[in-house]
Amino acid sequence: MASVGTSDIRNVALVGHQGAGKTSLAEAILHLTGVTGRLGNVADKSSHLDTDDEEKERGISIESHLLFADHGGKLINVVDTPGAPDFVGPAIASLAAVETAIIVVNAQAGIQVNTRRMMDLAKSNGLARMVVINRIDAENLNLDDLLAALKETFGQELTPFNLPVERGKKVVDCLEQSTGQADFGDVAAIHTAIVERVVEVDESLMNRYFEQGEVSREDVRANIGRAIQGGTLVPVLFTDARHEVGVKELLDVIAAVCPSPIEGRQRELKVGDKSQPIVPKADGPFIAQVFRVAIDPRSNIKYCCVRIHSGTIHGDTTLMLSGDKKGERSGHVLKLLGADRKEFEHASAGDIVAFAKVNFHIGQTLFTAPGEGRIPMPRLPKPMFSLAITPKARGDEAKIGDALKRLCDVDPCFLAHQDAQTHEMVISGIGDLHLRVMLSKMHRVNKVDVDTKPPKIPYRETITAAAEGHYRHKKQTGGAGQFGEVFLKIEPIERGSDPSLEWDWAIFGGSIPGQFESAIKKGVHDLMESGAIAGFPLQDIKCSITDGKHHPVDSKEVAFRIAGKLAFKDAVLKAKPCLLEPYVDVEVTVPTENVGDITGDLAQRRGRPSGQDILPGGYAVIKAVAPLAKLADYHSRLSSITGGKGSYAMEFSHYEPVPSNEAQAIIAQYKPQKEEEE
Repeated sequence: MASVGTSDIRNVALVGHQGAGKTSLAEAILHLTGVTGRLGNVADKSSHLDTDDEEKERGISIESHLLFADHGGKLINVVDTPGAPDFVGPAIASLAAVETAIIVVNAQAGIQVNTRRMMDLAKSNGLARMVVINRIDAENLNLDDLLAALKETFGQELTPFNLPVERGKKVVDCLEQSTGQADFGDVAAIHTAIVERVVEVDESLMNRYFEQGEVSREDVRANIGRAIQGGTLVPVLFTDARHEVGVKELLDVIAAVCPSPIEGRQRELKVGDKSQPIVPKADGPFIAQVFRVAIDPRSNIKYCCVRIHSGTIHGDTTLMLSGDKKGERSGHVLKLLGADRKEFEHASAGDIVAFAKVNFHIGQTLFTAPGEGRIPMPRLPKPMFSLAITPKARGDEAKIGDALKRLCDVDPCFLAHQDAQTHEMVISGIGDLHLRVMLSKMHRVNKVDVDTKPPKIPYRETITAAAEGHYRHKKQTGGAGQFGEVFLKIEPIERGSDPSLEWDWAIFGGSIPGQFESAIKKGVHDLMESGAIAGFPLQDIKCSITDGKHHPVDSKEVAFRIAGKLAFKDAVLKAKPCLLEPYVDVEVTVPTENVGDITGDLAQRRGRPSGQDILPGGYAVIKAVAPLAKLADYHSRLSSITGGKGSYAMEFSHYEPVPSNEAQAIIAQYKPQKEEEE
């Protein structure tokens, strides 16, 4: 379509749980608006959007996909997002690009984990919300009960804009019509409910409604967008995407009442501690944000998808990050349609476009002139499910590195790093399925395979008492020798201190010249990194160098580095050392009938409850702290207990001592290695 103004753009994201039919709904939008000549189908692998081999094989979306269509004189940009909880990262990132989140609900399955999660995230991020109840053609449905459950869970502001008729073969409009028949519900009563929700946004309109008992349809239309953006009205629509029932009516609502970039939530540019609103004007300074990255597996071309918040961009413009003076050439201005791309001369504020062959990342803010600041992204969950990987074939290390970089670019919740403590290559994601899919993509695209195992737990060592240490290093090999003698004392400091070593040079009388302080400190740091009892880094120690001796000829830095390390080790071994393990804060969301099983399972893992909240719709949130070592299989265990209805999130909390029996086993595993080093 021709270029449109910012007020005629509608940006929406299809979000919700796996199996709700989001991609089928997107395919129906493409077909009904004439963008495609056939209706794509996920089941027979003919989808225009799920084009990745992994998506076709598994029958689910793994990445977000973009499409755009012209309807009712409006440019509608749609982001079709994954629904599986393991791939929630791209779905959450898509919220940065839109004004409206359309939560798609499976009419048979009802409220599921990601239904709740994405509804709450859309609300907390200030987006307008709509609910689409899809698959109304299924047998044995009770849509009246489902609507009641949705209202109980998410609020009475949920109000149908249409209702199914003829057993889901059609829908009747409740916004424009005040009479009519439906499979359930009263069209007149629902029309009144819409009006009452709309008049809440304007006090004079509300007074007139109460005085006269009605307001004009023009007044309703003029204020309905404000009600939706303000959250006092959340439209509910019914569809059967596979048979294109209710899809045109959904498009009508998107075009007519969903907020434009001018009316919707305004993003802010944060510069240091200050924030300034971004005015979505085509003639303003260019400001955009990357919310999606895709890499074409055939051409290997990287595409950065951006939401333009201000200004206008033409092809072959320089794009810069905050603080940069040099940038990257944008090349053509593209709009993506699944795997296809269409080139445009320019794009303006409010639009969603893509640039090829530029090296930007999800969340980054872009300018076309030197600028400062960033647009905050919606908060992404921290990936805590990890595996250590090693190449199956020798020499594949470089290929693995390239493959992991590609995967990290595309999915904001997939991370890979070389653990400095355990020397393992560790990949982290949301869950087991997430990592299995990433490794499968690595095999398909990069032709590289890896072995996996649970990663080593990042234990720490510390001391629980004060002690003194001493070591004399003396080495004579004929000619100049090595000599250094160090006396020191150590004591524990507050757990989790930063820095983890508190240093005190308490030498009097010049028994050790000051020039050797750095060498002794290096020796102490050597042991802080390598550990004294089990090979894990030490922390939370104050070390005071109290005395020593030097030789005017034989004393060298290497001698005092060795003496410092071994005097420190002598003291640590006397100071009742102990092993520490990482604890995490865990939040588990489960159906209320599973609360007892979950709390019991957490207790078996040495978890300690810290709170519990009951949610509407029969769910509860259990909060606890638990040792990370005991949660390696928690994803599968939670799924088993709840039948896949549970979800959890965890973040690092603190370190605590390992129980003595478990600590002895860990230390015993280190002894053979320690003896070999000696």
